Amino acid sequence: MTRKSVVVLDYGSGNLRSAQRALERVGASVTVSADPDAASRADGLVVPGVGAFAACMEGLRKVNGDKLIAERVAAERPVLGICVGMQILFARGIEFGVESLGCGQWPGAVTRLDAPVIPHMGWNVVTAAPGGALFKGLDADTRFYFVHSYAAQRWEGAADALLTWASYHVPFLAAVEDGPLAATQFHPEKSGDAGAVLLSNWVEGL
Repeated sequence: MTRKSVVVLDYGSGNLRSAQRALERVGASVTVSADPDAASRADGLVVPGVGAFAACMEGLRKVNGDKLIAERVAAERPVLGICVGMQILFARGIEFGVESLGCGQWPGAVTRLDAPVIPHMGWNVVTAAPGGALFKGLDADTRFYFVHSYAAQRWEGAADALLTWASYHVPFLAAVEDGPLAATQFHPEKSGDAGAVLLSNWVEGL
């Protein structure tokens, strides 16, 4: 059986090697690259991201990552965003009162969590969307690893998208499954066995 090919997009942000290792452990053939041809050809494209929304978007645009994502989604080819790689899929990010434009795959804004202690860091449960592929085989009390101060706290996208929520003083989107485009606010590559199951589910669907 041929292993599914995955490109982890290298645009200067994210836990590239840890994402690569996690995906390889679940059976994918993984390349870390900014090469547009490789990213276009791969069965799946993973967009990681850590740090500030604006900085991630700047790096992404330098390698035409926003266009790569748009082209893959238009062609119904799978893309998975992780952490800030999820956030930049939205239209806007607002940090320190400054608004930055995102990829615009989903409408709406990513905003600061209204919580007494920021960042939200550590293990948390999620309320998975029924019928979704990412969380198949995982119990309702499964915990995933989060490190973030910002999140999408409303959904303004397609009505048939599958939404997974979590809460840290306020509810926020922990994952979205929307046709070929999926994303997690948590880090599956840092979430142990649970993260491995989720990544395996994603790879199986490629």
